Amino acid sequence: MIQYGTPGQRVAVVAGVRTPFARSGTLLADYSALDLGRHAVAAIMQRTELEGKAVDLLVFGTVLPSVLAPNIAREISLMPHFPRDVQAYTVGRACASANQAITDAADQIALGHATVAIAGGAESLTQVPILHSRRMADTLIAASKAKSLAQRLGILGRIRPRDLVPITPAISEPSTGETMGQSADTMAKLNGISRGAQDAFALRSHQRAAAGTRDGRLTAEIAPITIPPSHKEMLATDNLIRSDTTLEQLGALKPVFDRQYGSVTAGNASPLTDGAAAVLLMREDVAAALGYAPLGFIRSYAYSAIDPAEQLLQAPVFAAPRALERAGLTLADMDRVEMHEAFAAQVLSNLHGLASPTWAARAGLSSPVGEVDPDKLNVLGGSLSIGHPFGATGARIVTTLLNELGRIGGQFGLLTVCAAGGMGHAMVVERA
Repeated sequence: MIQYGTPGQRVAVVAGVRTPFARSGTLLADYSALDLGRHAVAAIMQRTELEGKAVDLLVFGTVLPSVLAPNIAREISLMPHFPRDVQAYTVGRACASANQAITDAADQIALGHATVAIAGGAESLTQVPILHSRRMADTLIAASKAKSLAQRLGILGRIRPRDLVPITPAISEPSTGETMGQSADTMAKLNGISRGAQDAFALRSHQRAAAGTRDGRLTAEIAPITIPPSHKEMLATDNLIRSDTTLEQLGALKPVFDRQYGSVTAGNASPLTDGAAAVLLMREDVAAALGYAPLGFIRSYAYSAIDPAEQLLQAPVFAAPRALERAGLTLADMDRVEMHEAFAAQVLSNLHGLASPTWAARAGLSSPVGEVDPDKLNVLGGSLSIGHPFGATGARIVTTLLNELGRIGGQFGLLTVCAAGGMGHAMVVERA
């Protein structure tokens, strides 16, 4: 069977931890992505009692980087926990940014360039960068170069009200002009995904996440954080899970993107979220020497892409068979499957694609990957209910999947993540 890393030198996932996930503009609003990332990394160091000098590399993902601290990974690595010479860099692959961070770090371990690494991601969708208009920016630059106060005032006097209108980060695809929600609506129509099926899947996500919170399966991966501004109370659970929602309530919500014919609503789409997550990776023999029992090992992974103008979030249908083939395994071998829930329409379209002969042929397969057993899929809910901090979700999913495999005594797990730009990711993990 194919192995990612030679025996004794496989890439082990030793631990995973995250902040609580909170709806943007609420309890974590005063924390920057850097603050949240530092909290997750500090927590993983504390929980594992690892000495900072053992860490060779820190890789972090983020989607909307701060203009004040664009290399979030390096700023995290400069915490007192680590020596100053730890290598650190930031990556971006839209919603799969944390996955990119994890596979980058894992590759460095597999290549022998590192033995211990921390990888993950963070996002504050409350504190998004707001830009000036181009005219306003040009005026401010010109004013900064003025030779005298009179000249500077003259330049600033050219500012007009329209110049003060801020520019927020784009929420549409540069290549198509469509938002991700519009693309999800299109996918629902093309794949025959009904509004009722989407709402039912969203309800399922909230019910399972609520159950996982009540019994401690989800909260076990969370490092509580104080709530600003008083910092007198702790947030120890995700604040987006609606345990009391009903199918009737979800069905009453109006479509957001295609108001006349659409089916994507605020209830069956993932909410804007603040949060961070991190995992600790080690070479297998190093983990054993340091006395750690890994959660599991990375067996294989794959990335893929599709024309964004077609079905923007369908690329995991191509990544999953590649990851399974590289692992020497099939979907039937998987004890758990975790799929990122950007939209209920996207998850149901991905599931349809994995079982479709048409999509299989497009992926160069003689037969479909197969139908995912619903009893194995997202058993603790997913991004629809837990939340989706863009840069952090991938690390959250890896942690949840490995923890769940450990609880049930399962051996193999598959995870998939769709991402803006028509990109997709899949990974196969193996329990230790």
